Amino acid sequence: MKATQIAIFASGAGSNAKRIIAYFRNHSAVDVALIVTNNPNAGVMAIAKETETPCVIMDNTAFVVGDDLLKVLHEHRINWIILAGFLRKIPSKLIKEYQNRIINIHPSLLPKFGGKGMYGDYVHQAVLSAGEKQTGISIHYVTAQYDEGALIAQFFISLAPSESVDSIRRKVQHLEQTYFPLVIEQVIANKKAELC
Repeated sequence: MKATQIAIFASGAGSNAKRIIAYFRNHSAVDVALIVTNNPNAGVMAIAKETETPCVIMDNTAFVVGDDLLKVLHEHRINWIILAGFLRKIPSKLIKEYQNRIINIHPSLLPKFGGKGMYGDYVHQAVLSAGEKQTGISIHYVTAQYDEGALIAQFFISLAPSESVDSIRRKVQHLEQTYFPLVIEQVIANKKAELC
């Protein structure tokens, strides 16, 4: 059976992208076929080069329109889109084309601390300011609204009174690196099983 082709969308350093690529490097059922970024200075560009993964830079105007991006995704036979630190809203054309096949990771326990402008350290600062006793990650399907798609999985960590934004970031990144590839693998496998 042909491997499922996934595209990773990333805007920043690409630590999750790197982990996902490594996880699926010699996988029989899933292949990371493409990286898409909207940031020509993103660290994920170096990861694409290092891992010899095809990479496309899509400027924000073209991204919003979506036609060129859909063409690229079709050329690479992409079955699933994985958002790994991607900061643009996904256009409706992509959501329609890849309905229930776009997965995002968010660094909080949704529905808390989600929505427009809530990413990275902004989330961790909000968690800290609210005096939360726990935080974690949410992995969910993408819809037209930020961070409102159906939850796939959540993983929790406890927070001590002495936490800082830096310490929360490190703990959350550990959860992301540990669980995101596993959840992607499981979701794709389950979807394939449903189609059989």
